[in-house]
Amino acid sequence: MKVGVVDIGTNSMRLLITDGLVEDGRWVEITGLGREVDATGRFSAESTEKTLRVLRHYGRLMDEADVSRRMAIATSASRDASNRERFFTQAEKAIGVRPELISGDREGLLAFAGATAGLDVADPVVVSDIGGGSTEFVTRDSGLSVDIGSVRLTERYLPDRPPERGQLKAAIDHIGVLFAEIDHDEVATHIGVAGTWTSLAAIAQDLARYERRLVHGYVLSSQRLGEVVEKLRKLTVAETAAIPSLDPKRAPVILAGAIVAVVAGETLGVAETLISERDTLDGAAMELLSIP
Repeated sequence: MKVGVVDIGTNSMRLLITDGLVEDGRWVEITGLGREVDATGRFSAESTEKTLRVLRHYGRLMDEADVSRRMAIATSASRDASNRERFFTQAEKAIGVRPELISGDREGLLAFAGATAGLDVADPVVVSDIGGGSTEFVTRDSGLSVDIGSVRLTERYLPDRPPERGQLKAAIDHIGVLFAEIDHDEVATHIGVAGTWTSLAAIAQDLARYERRLVHGYVLSSQRLGEVVEKLRKLTVAETAAIPSLDPKRAPVILAGAIVAVVAGETLGVAETLISERDTLDGAAMELLSIP
């Protein structure tokens, strides 16, 4: 039995088709659905149409793969958008299933399940998922969702590129305040999932192009992460987009995501982060496949 899972994120739309053993494929398209939602409280007509074009493509891919069960999960931006139900109705027509608006806690638990499946790592484990609108920190027993991510932080504090020193400091200070509620107990293994972490891992390795096999399982040290942030800090959006291993559509927000990553590591007191290509999509697929 094949299942298809669509992740409707703040910045990117993702699709996984799998039978649990073999993947038909993974797809990701950055549409910026949640851009300006922090300020306006609504999805814009432009970002909605971009997203629906991608979702219609995903619907066709699932049809062609003879997917038996489908799930669509909608996260941070959808939680904040007042016109989400209208968008959900349009999305349902495109992909054949109505998106499920999930809480930050549920999002984190799905990410933890996906990221840790098949891994033999030391406990306690914390998985962090830096999205466009929120960041989740999850352990085996609990989770915390914080309403800050790469898109939201960019729009609030980092409108210029390169940013002014004052903007950078304000962004770092803001994240520090928001992350102050995170439990500081000793962390043995920190796993980073989703597009910000995987993009940073590719940049850290100076890859000539993005290669999933080189990103999955990469150990990103805090020192190397700091060097990546220093590199990104000096670049314009156009210069950032020219980094060969980075999806150019991530260029406007990757600096903010990198800053969130740095503060997350400092808050957890870890010297390195294990990067995983498995995340909420995999956790949701495992859930679908477990249904009798």
